[in-house]
Amino acid sequence: MRCVICKQGETQPGKVTVTLQRGVTTVIIKDVPGDVCENCGEYYLSEALTEQVLNMAEEAAAKGAEVEILRLAA
Repeated sequence: MRCVICKQGETQPGKVTVTLQRGVTTVIIKDVPGDVCENCGEYYLSEALTEQVLNMAEEAAAKGAEVEILRLAA
């Protein structure tokens, strides 16, 4: 797929680190599989993975975490 951000690179399967922030909570999720632009590094996640990542962030925010670093379970 051609990257919609830089419009130059093609995406390739890879793993990324997703960082989400809400208020005072920052959640970092490592080893998330996605399609990564070979030119600019922009990444695209599937709908199912996006939902999983957002749920992980919601759980961290709900328990009052200020910074939480997680690794996506394979």
